[in-house]
Amino acid sequence: MATAKETYELGLVGADIESGSDDKAATQHVDNDGKDVQGPKVADVSRPAFEPPEFVRNMTPEQRISIEGKLKRKIDMRLMPMIVLMYIMNYLDRNNIAAAKLAGIIPDLNLKGTEFQTSVSILFVGYLLMQIPSNLFMNKIGKPGIYLPACMVLWGVISTLTAACQNYGGLIACRFMLGFVEAAYFPGCLYYLSCWYTRKELGFRTAIFYSGALISGAFSGLITAGITSGLDGARGLRAWRWLFIIEGSITIVIAAASLFILPDFPRTTTWLTEEERQLAVWRLEEDIGQDDWSGSKHQSFLEGLKLAVSDVKTYVLMFMLFGIVASGSVTNFFPTVVKSLNYNDINTLLLTAPPYVLAVITTFLNSWHADKTGERFFHIAIPLCFAVFAFILAAATTTTAPRYVAMMIMVPGVYSGYVVALAWISNSIPRPPAKRAATIAFINAISNTSSIYASYMYPSSASPRYVVAMSVNCAMSSMAILAALVLRIMLMRLNKKLDRGIFVEGAINSGVTEAEKKGFRFRL
Repeated sequence: MATAKETYELGLVGADIESGSDDKAATQHVDNDGKDVQGPKVADVSRPAFEPPEFVRNMTPEQRISIEGKLKRKIDMRLMPMIVLMYIMNYLDRNNIAAAKLAGIIPDLNLKGTEFQTSVSILFVGYLLMQIPSNLFMNKIGKPGIYLPACMVLWGVISTLTAACQNYGGLIACRFMLGFVEAAYFPGCLYYLSCWYTRKELGFRTAIFYSGALISGAFSGLITAGITSGLDGARGLRAWRWLFIIEGSITIVIAAASLFILPDFPRTTTWLTEEERQLAVWRLEEDIGQDDWSGSKHQSFLEGLKLAVSDVKTYVLMFMLFGIVASGSVTNFFPTVVKSLNYNDINTLLLTAPPYVLAVITTFLNSWHADKTGERFFHIAIPLCFAVFAFILAAATTTTAPRYVAMMIMVPGVYSGYVVALAWISNSIPRPPAKRAATIAFINAISNTSSIYASYMYPSSASPRYVVAMSVNCAMSSMAILAALVLRIMLMRLNKKLDRGIFVEGAINSGVTEAEKKGFRFRL
């Protein structure tokens, strides 16, 4: 048990070292020359570092399992349904332009050449610019329960106003601003979940969260089919305008409701009892060996970003996520790809649903098994192998049945591994919270740059095989598999050093941390 002058630290690659102390002492770091360096003070605490609350110490193992199970169910019921519903609308509002293409937006706005593709890709310019500042700001203020819904209201308004566009310039402006505001939600929620759940719980919860995107992908085609067949021309408006009005308005209503439901962080939430709050905080500290978010004054924009970009694991994770997102960019144009089967617009929209339904099922099963076993690499690589096969099949044939089989496989293949990869970010870079927030946002921002160029790989002239697009997707999936393998090897080496009781390269102090004594190891 640490005293007032002792520190514990989590051994990570690079500069991922944070020391803890009690409320009477500032943190002491030791540099490579053995000199003491004064560090930032940590949050005041009422118990010694890495010491459980008294009521937790007095529990029997059976009582701990029972009480913690009730706590997790309480957290699940409060967080998961709302963030899934919010993400359904996030994904619908971002990607409904692909469905709007089949609902008449191109002739109505007189879009020519690559103007439609540009209107798709411009969203991701704003999307990637805002992610890192947004995540660091949310971590700093410590109010995700207010910040995320507020951003949702704004993007709902922008999405609704897209229906008023009369030309290409207006569409470009709306799409850019939509991406700029929507950037807060996805990386923000990934970080948000990592503040409530332990490493072994995070994979499945990430899958539940991402099911919002898959569900919206499944139902967006059905919604568009209904609007196109039932509202085209109603009150003098084309179907694509009704699409933006209806979905944007629903987004605003859901955002307003979420303000009263979503909590902030475990330490500051009001709907948990005092003992539940202590247990919620202790679970995270016990899992990693270091306290998590303790107060806004201890969060630093620059320090979090500096730690993120100085850790080599960040870049390996970046290549892995870039490859997966790049190969998954096919979903931005999935109605267009399915249209190559030569069915009418309504049937094409209906045929987009089954691949997403299958993806929801495979994603849940894969992430559940990944959490149960604690394994990460094979739960990412094996689904991506199926995706590679699907891309090859789609590019190799023009026969309807094999092509639709490829479409059924490519969506589950990409996203079943993607949700496990998302959880692997927080598993591999768990502390300090400012670093984790910056890393998640940085990786997600870079990985989504692929969507800027991907929109130009699906011109009508490339139908039905889309050889260039499918070849690039195949290469990107293969790159993601290789990056996952590199990360696994790196983490294996770090774990072997921890097994020998030594720090990883780049550590500042010497000795064995409290986390390592308790058996902390990176998940492979």
